[in-house]
Amino acid sequence: MKWDVRVARSMGHGANPFRLDVTFASDCERLVLYGPSGAGKSLTLKAMAGLLRPEEGRVVVDGSTLFDAAAGVDVAAGARRLGYVFQEYALFPHLTVRQNVAFGLDKGLRNPRRDAAAPAVDRWLATLELASLGHRYPDELSGGQRQRTALARALVADPRALLLDEPFAALDSGLRERLRAELGELQLRLALPIVLITHDAADVAAFAGEVITLDGGRVSGNGAAVSAPA
Repeated sequence: MKWDVRVARSMGHGANPFRLDVTFASDCERLVLYGPSGAGKSLTLKAMAGLLRPEEGRVVVDGSTLFDAAAGVDVAAGARRLGYVFQEYALFPHLTVRQNVAFGLDKGLRNPRRDAAAPAVDRWLATLELASLGHRYPDELSGGQRQRTALARALVADPRALLLDEPFAALDSGLRERLRAELGELQLRLALPIVLITHDAADVAAFAGEVITLDGGRVSGNGAAVSAPA
């Protein structure tokens, strides 16, 4: 089973409490968590990544237990080998494209050197067509280039899977369509499992192999399978 997830946590106080209680299991390599804003999609993704600690449940990815509240297992986020791409990409504005990507190899306190030699960085800059942009800073990039830089940073450490938080939300419609296709081609080439969250039905139709619908912090129904793109 590629994904075996149950995460539960109560949040909020007073008049606006929120209970996250999401359970799903899937062997699909293109899994989409779909639902409106406030459904619990980002919280679920952060719990899978180790950025939010559930009160109950478990997270098992490709047979590896990353979190199990009952057994006292809680693998640190940096050791889970899950590449995470934030909605706004979270690139460091004071670092070049090359340095941002290199940061994925060593998340220490020191910034990577501008000229540091790293074959893995070179590989992903070339793969994602960023080699000529390695010296630029994030504010000198287009939306698509920033997205590819964030993807390269997530991929450079050889993750077991990718977690993508609304990766197309900040893009215009034409670029969104093109980058959906690029991400689909990349996933097929790498055979890398991906969980993508979105509130856009067009993302589901273009990318999903299986969709899990969330609403109010829970899975609504049993999800629905759709055909992945050829």
